[in-house]
Amino acid sequence: MINIIRLMLFLLSILFADMDPAAIKDAQQLIVVTTQSWQSSNGILQRYELKNHQWSKVGTPHEVIMGKNGLGWGIGLHKTPQGAAMIKHEGDGRAPAGIFRLGNGFGYADLAIKYPYKVYKHTDHCIDDSRSRWYNQIIDSTKTGKDYNSFEPMHFAKEYYKYGLVVGHNPGKTPMAGSCIFMHLKKPNRIPTVGCTSMSEQEMTVILKWLDPDKYPLLIQAPSVEIRSLLPADIVPIH
Repeated sequence: MINIIRLMLFLLSILFADMDPAAIKDAQQLIVVTTQSWQSSNGILQRYELKNHQWSKVGTPHEVIMGKNGLGWGIGLHKTPQGAAMIKHEGDGRAPAGIFRLGNGFGYADLAIKYPYKVYKHTDHCIDDSRSRWYNQIIDSTKTGKDYNSFEPMHFAKEYYKYGLVVGHNPGKTPMAGSCIFMHLKKPNRIPTVGCTSMSEQEMTVILKWLDPDKYPLLIQAPSVEIRSLLPADIVPIH
């Protein structure tokens, strides 16, 4: 029976043309986020790890808060479906859907983890001004020329960035395609983000401590109607 189920999942995966197998061929850790619809700002996160050539769940699923206007296809390792209506762009309040590399972890103080991690200061800025040469990059503003009018401070009074993780959306820095996408701590009262994926401090630190740079971790997130097309055949997404 198990072999029949696996065969059915494999055949189903062939029906979807959006997942490029090469995009995840080296990954041994996946963070998978599923929402109910393109407009939903609530999602379910589940971690997976590849062991003995089979994907297994790690930990339990938990709720995350997404962009206030839902999701839109981002720029990452996936193939965006031809004619897709929901496309992520700067300032749209949508979190990016697709397959993404993960950048460094970050926070306001040191954290003893194996994964690359940076402590950011008040003068560290993530640039969301498309006209800047630093667009979609985190810079030390004391060491660079200021050619931008808007930015995201990486350390401020609120603790949303006390711990976080950079999402590799729009790595080519295409103007107006969206910038400064992170996983970080959620705001009170379930307030949606403007494009990031947020969760509790405990959940965020568990992820940071679990990540292994040698296992090529990736983030895969999409609404339930698309998530199956982005995943390996033996992962059944949680809805």
